[in-house]
Amino acid sequence: MSEHGRDSVPPPPTIRNAVEPDNTIRILLATDNHIGYLERDPVRGQDSINTFKEILQLAVKYDVDFILLAGDLFHENRPSRDCLYQVMALLREYTMGDNPVQVELLSDPKEGKAEGYNFPAINYEDPHLNVGIPVFSIHGNHDDPQGAGPEGALCALDVLSVSGLLNYMGKFDLPLSGADAQNNGIAIKPVLLRKGSTYLGLYGVGNVKDQRMHFELRSNRVRMYMPRNKDEWFNILLLHQNRVRHGPQESVPEGMFDDSVDLVVWGHEHDCRIVPESVAGKPYHITQPGSSVATSLADGESIEKHVALLRIQGKEFELEPIPLRTVRPFVLEEVILSEAADEEGFDLSDQIAVSKFLKSRVNALINQANQLWDDRNTRAVEEGGEELPRMLPLVRLKVDTTGVSEMSNPIRFGQEFQGRIANPRDLLVFHRARKSTRSAKVAIDEPELSIDDPELSISEKLSRVRVHTLVKEYLAAQELQLLGEAGMSDAIQMFVEKDDSHAIQSHVSSALRALMKGVQANGELDEGDLDNVVSKVRERHDQEYAEQARAGKTAKTKGKGKARADDSDGASADSMTMDVDAGDSAFESDEPPPPKKKAAAPKKTAAAKAPAKKAPAKGRGKKTVASESEEVIEFDEDDDDDGPAPPPTKRTNRAAVLSQSTTVKKAPAKRTTTSKATSSTQQGTLSFAPSGRTSTKAAATRAKGKLANTIVIDSD
Repeated sequence: MSEHGRDSVPPPPTIRNAVEPDNTIRILLATDNHIGYLERDPVRGQDSINTFKEILQLAVKYDVDFILLAGDLFHENRPSRDCLYQVMALLREYTMGDNPVQVELLSDPKEGKAEGYNFPAINYEDPHLNVGIPVFSIHGNHDDPQGAGPEGALCALDVLSVSGLLNYMGKFDLPLSGADAQNNGIAIKPVLLRKGSTYLGLYGVGNVKDQRMHFELRSNRVRMYMPRNKDEWFNILLLHQNRVRHGPQESVPEGMFDDSVDLVVWGHEHDCRIVPESVAGKPYHITQPGSSVATSLADGESIEKHVALLRIQGKEFELEPIPLRTVRPFVLEEVILSEAADEEGFDLSDQIAVSKFLKSRVNALINQANQLWDDRNTRAVEEGGEELPRMLPLVRLKVDTTGVSEMSNPIRFGQEFQGRIANPRDLLVFHRARKSTRSAKVAIDEPELSIDDPELSISEKLSRVRVHTLVKEYLAAQELQLLGEAGMSDAIQMFVEKDDSHAIQSHVSSALRALMKGVQANGELDEGDLDNVVSKVRERHDQEYAEQARAGKTAKTKGKGKARADDSDGASADSMTMDVDAGDSAFESDEPPPPKKKAAAPKKTAAAKAPAKKAPAKGRGKKTVASESEEVIEFDEDDDDDGPAPPPTKRTNRAAVLSQSTTVKKAPAKRTTTSKATSSTQQGTLSFAPSGRTSTKAAATRAKGKLANTIVIDSD
């Protein structure tokens, strides 16, 4: 634990008094199930669903009061029908039944319910449902809500919630206007439970964009609604954020939470640190269950996977780790060929000798993994469990090829182990130490990125690893002629972070359509002028895309200055985006501001190339069109910011369950926020040390009203 700043680890807390079953709440903790990961793989496709089934079976075996999940139940933001079907079937199989729920709900069961419907938000409070084991869950960064507007942002957990199979918590109001975002922070509202003399408050915070979380924490605008007699309650906080420091603003400090919290259940991090750890200067402990399936062949995933049985009695608790048996054994090793050649006495130029050595190392790793499985089976049988058939292991061999001129094909090498391991295609990973200095010329096929600087240390390189930044650097080196770098970068980021398999295809199709319309608007062209016109049209669309991204608009220009709301964009818009910038920016960003729009060039080009036609979306005069919400959008390039400010937008209903008899705990804040609480209630904030976190995910609206095209909205 020295890497986390702890020289010694104190023993985990235990219940000192005799355990009283009628006053003890029993909870099964799990997180990062990533159901649907590699679901089309013929070998590993059912791994995540099999482990989730084991978790539900453990809940029945240990007769828990409820199951608590800390995010990323699904691996994809839009899980497949087969994946959703299996999850719903398992929840119905193992969580429904005649077993009475022993925990009493003290908060309002209808607070946070689906708008327009009368059934309660907490499923076991519905008289039409027979729930035996309730399941409470927050969302993670893989299954977070998408979309905005009056209907609210929705995710797969909302589907499970309205079906009565799961209780979705950790939701809060989403501000849709800059004014709302400036005046409102994050309100954490609890689910309040009681069993006998034990009172439990569940506080959930679904995954929040890094940039927004940093802003909210730095501005001291995170509020926890606490019961009046909060000292008598055991408070659990669930969150799904970075714990490991990836940069100056890329993690949540462990000591940021309020002293009233007793236990923090940390999701998102996949390495298992499930034994409760104390925090210096704070009274609470942190447990990090880790993922229940390996989604990457990294060191942290090789730690044995666990869930936990949490027992709470009064203000005391104890946690019992439970190993998962259906998880494939995973072993990895790194070898340096130059050193191995000296020790083993083989020639680096002899590919047969090198391949023979690597095969011997892989065989040793397979034997090691099989031994881990056999040991796990032996322990389970001794405890009265059943012996499970051996699963194909995951094996990763990282090979440093420095000084080796030629290596064999790693995929062909892995085929020899087909049927013995579960990942033959990515068994080997070749890498070599970079010794050459940074060249002045950038290669198009293999551009040097900002993390390729040989003078940087490993920690400095890791701090710079951001998908958005690296993709933009790579695309900039390609000198794309048709596609814009910013839009393509955003599409790739959606593909990587949200597993949206259609993001790139959709962006390319829409970008090409817009490009063709822009070129056709110039009339008939000579072949020699085509490249120049395409370049100018692409530049104009890049500028419009950058302005739309800064303004946070979803309306797109159609035809001759016409615009309408695009419903398809709502599905990919981020649920946690908020307008927090008005004038001075409250955020710190690593990205340079987009280039300013050249106002004169597009007009001259249009006049010269197509004098008889009007180029679309030029803004000469005012073009209007009624949107679906009966709003009129007018475009005028001659005015900068004379238009009236848009009216306040409705806020979506994303409230979590809140007790009727709760107050808000308050700590000193740097800025005040508006509250409608009565005289008997207090507005609350979390106390925290100044921390940093820059987002690549939040699309905060910046410099509204400063666009080249002023948008005037007239509403009835």
